[in-house]
Amino acid sequence: MLNPDQLVALYEQDGALLHGHFLLSSGLHSDTYLQSARVLQHPEHAAQVAEAMVAGIPAALRAQITAVVGPAMGAVIVAHECGRALGVRAFFTEREGGQMSLRRGFALDPGERVLVVEDITTTGGSTRECIAVVQSGGGKVLAVSAIIDRSSGGIPDFDGVPYYPLLRLPVQTWEAANCPLCAAGSPAVKPGSRGLR
Repeated sequence: MLNPDQLVALYEQDGALLHGHFLLSSGLHSDTYLQSARVLQHPEHAAQVAEAMVAGIPAALRAQITAVVGPAMGAVIVAHECGRALGVRAFFTEREGGQMSLRRGFALDPGERVLVVEDITTTGGSTRECIAVVQSGGGKVLAVSAIIDRSSGGIPDFDGVPYYPLLRLPVQTWEAANCPLCAAGSPAVKPGSRGLR
């Protein structure tokens, strides 16, 4: 099972721990970026990460989960691999007209017990949107997990839903107006899935 040091080493090995000046999907700026897709492109690494995420959820709670849901794009593979580790179905939410929704014929059974997953959380905005979609679709979110919580401990849970990130990795972030890297004249780049070409 991956421990936190091994997870960081995996990100470094796969070239997924980047340093520079980045514009995050949350709108914040940072000097560190975690490109999970570079880890998840290796099926054996994706499986290791998901197995460790699932193992970090208390057994009694884990045994109740009947589906895994994650927001596209970053959590598509994460949801799939966590679903495989749990032996349950997995699907994803995606944006349509700016709103997160279930598409592609995905639907929850009434009262379905769901694990919501993410690759990286900073503010938790996409995760909250995904939780709202699950709840509006008749599901009950039992737990939330992420590969890495980079929020500097700012997300203890999601409105009472327990949160089990595999790793809490405090990373410095700034609002654009207060970014020292911008002040120094360094341009911000957006390497995430919403900014990749």
